[in-house]
Amino acid sequence: MAAAAASYKKYETRSRNPDPKTSLLLVIDVQNYFSSMVNPILPQLLTTIALCRRSSIPVLFTRHNHKSPPDYGMLGEWWDNDLVLDGTVEAELVPEIRRLAGQNEVVEKNTYSAFENTGLQERLVEMGVKEVIVTGVMTNLCCETTAREAFVKGFRVFFSTDATATSDLELHEATLKNLAYGFAYLVDCDRLQDGLFGK
Repeated sequence: MAAAAASYKKYETRSRNPDPKTSLLLVIDVQNYFSSMVNPILPQLLTTIALCRRSSIPVLFTRHNHKSPPDYGMLGEWWDNDLVLDGTVEAELVPEIRRLAGQNEVVEKNTYSAFENTGLQERLVEMGVKEVIVTGVMTNLCCETTAREAFVKGFRVFFSTDATATSDLELHEATLKNLAYGFAYLVDCDRLQDGLFGK
């Protein structure tokens, strides 16, 4: 069961709008493997991507996959080797997202963090990015880990409450509460729309 759409207002501790001149949207792991979680939030994901592109905010998409046992790391043990394997249909971005993702906009990763061994930090610095907006799945694993690491690396973090999802509403809301407490400004599609274009 997918969990999403918790209001940012429930957990928000402070508010701010992203700066389109220094922001980048990260769309995390919107792949066929996670389609049961992706499908309920697909309209919000597409809206968020459209809002960012309309504001000239660049977009990067991550694709989680494993090529061979040496890159399984702790995920192999934790998930009993039930992993997203490169070259399978499950590893591909869902069709609605794949159509939007340019080849040079996809970051390949093999652990929860989009920063680990991907060159993402260097790429963001080179692009002049100071803020990241995090969307995708799973809220409490790859999205949360990426958000926390972005914060620690000095990026201002905005975390979507309605364009992220996971397997359980309680886990989703726990992430929102934790991130709002110490790591990220919470946003949803409406908040982004108002923040980027006014009411």
